[in-house]
Order: sequence, then structure tokens, then C-alpha cells
Amino acid sequence: MNVGFLRTVGSSRRRAGARRRILAAGIAGALLFAATDAGAQIFGERPPPVPPTSVPNVLTGPAINLAPPSGPAAQPDLPPPSLAAPAAIAPAAPLVPSGQAVLALNARFGKDMPAVSGGLIWRVYADRPDAAGAFKLIKEDRGATPNIVLQPGTYIVHASLGLVSSVRTVVVRQETLRETFELPAGGLRIEGRVGASKIPQGQITFDVYKGSQFETAERAPIVQAAVATDIVLLPEGIYYIISNYGDANSVVRSDMRVHAGKLTDVTVQHRAAAITFKLVGDKGGEALANTSWTVITPAGDVIKEATGAFPRVVLAEGEYRAIARNEGKVFERAFKVLNGVDGEIEVVAQ
Repeated sequence: MNVGFLRTVGSSRRRAGARRRILAAGIAGALLFAATDAGAQIFGERPPPVPPTSVPNVLTGPAINLAPPSGPAAQPDLPPPSLAAPAAIAPAAPLVPSGQAVLALNARFGKDMPAVSGGLIWRVYADRPDAAGAFKLIKEDRGATPNIVLQPGTYIVHASLGLVSSVRTVVVRQETLRETFELPAGGLRIEGRVGASKIPQGQITFDVYKGSQFETAERAPIVQAAVATDIVLLPEGIYYIISNYGDANSVVRSDMRVHAGKLTDVTVQHRAAAITFKLVGDKGGEALANTSWTVITPAGDVIKEATGAFPRVVLAEGEYRAIARNEGKVFERAFKVLNGVDGEIEVVAQ
């Protein structure tokens, strides 16, 4: 790939291992990705048969396993503390009133894959809309393996983990009904670097899109303005990242793959530098206030406009011209940006 560098733990390409924390705890529009038929999975063309209300924001080398280890000889391969969920504790058997029954729920990352031990949101709805056309929410639970007491009948169950969701219709009778949902989610954590230096949080954001950057169809981002500390839970598959360092022209696009049950760490390499501008009356003098700035390419394309005595702009490496306007006069200077070399550009008002 010629536009982004993906660094992987143990390899030269990629290391796989609510905002500012696991977005599994911050579900952002999970209903948009649920399929419509019973047991169907993510990214359906229509929303599932659940109420038309917003879901609250509760937002390659060796991969880090998101699932807890199993087997007597298994050694833990846990992600960082911010991601690792506590071991699931089987809930106590609920007291079931006469005439009611239990719906026992659990989820796993996929067929023949380990159980999901945290970050789940379960919602149980009536199977038919009310007079207003909305499906009534009967129960909600955030446990890993909830036992939900219900009147016998038919219900719609919606399970979500990050941006991965599944919905199905269940029929509860007098005996306990056990349902397992498959949620093929993987974690994505991104950081940006210039050379060997990590770009500070707050100076870089990431938009995540479904599919490859080389696909021509127009798409909206499924995750927008994620920051370097975010861990985003996504359906397994191919995605591309648009990384914005600053708000000018340091933009990098990178393709990557998310694996179910794995945490993938991605490093996007920018070739840029932070440049501070100032207009002075004499070389080395004080900066003049109320100066308007325009940064253009040699071809005349406008890259950035700013106002102030010391505007700071992140620019991709290359050649530019700085145009300063102050008190009706215009001053210019050509300059070059070198990768990783932050600096100051002084324009003399002469």
C-alpha cells in the first residue's frame, strides 16, 4: 500500500493484539447494523424489527485474543486492562414466579469460538408493535449471561456488542429457553506517528469505513473522529481508515482487516510537520497581530487559511508559499516542509 503504513505486532505490516474507552460500552447506532431475519447478523439493508428509537450511547502478526482462555493448560493472553473484561460469573438462578419462565442468554464471537464475557447489551421487545407503531421494550440487561424472567409468549431479542448486533424472535414457554447469539466482533485500536514519534492525542483523528479504499461506492463512515485511545468493536471484515493529522492536508488512507475475537492495533504513518507562522517588521522581530494567512501550493491550490500572530498548521511534507496580509499589504515567502521537522516560518513585512 502506498498511502499508509500499518504496523503489526511481530510483523512489519500490522500488529493485532463512549469515547476514550471501549466502544463496546458505548454503542453508537448498533440497530443500524442489525439484520432483519431471525438469527441474522450485521450490516443488514434494513433495521431490525425493534422500536424506532435511538440506542443510547453507552459507546498481521499474532493477534491479542479478546476471549478468555479455556482448558486446564491454557495461559492467559489478555488485552490491556482497559479491554479485558472480568471473567463471566454465572448468575444465580432467578426466583421464577408461578406462570412465568426464564430466557437464558449468552453470546460468542462466532461458531466454535469462545464466549463473549463483557460489553454486551441485551434488549427484549414485544413481538408486535403498539398502536403508535413502536415495539415496547420489555427488559434490558448488560450481563454476559443473563437469565431474564418473562411471561410465556413470543418476543424479539436484540443483542449488541459495539457496532455488532444480532436479532431474533424467540418463543418462551414454561421451561427455561436457552439462546446463544453469534456476534463476530473484533477490536480496532489506532495510533498515528511521524517517523518514530507518536502523534499526541487531540491532534489526530480517525474515520473508519466499511470495505476497501479502492472501492468506488460512496459510503458514510461507521465510526467518525475516533481518537488514539479509542478501542472500537466492529464486525469482522475489511475496513479502511482515513487518518487526519491536524486540519489541513496531512491525510492518510489505509486498508486493514478486523478478526473476530481479536484486538488489532494499527499504526498510521504520516509524513508531515507542524509549522508556526509569524509576520515580523524586521528579521527576528516581534510578530504582528491581526495578520491573515493563506498557505498555498506552488500551483496555487489553497491548503489552509488562518488568522493570528502565531498560527500553527500541520502540513504534509512538500513545498508551499505563505501569504501574509496585514493592514492592506501582502507579503509572501516560499518554504519547504520536511517530514518530522517542526519549525517556524518567519515572513518579513518588507
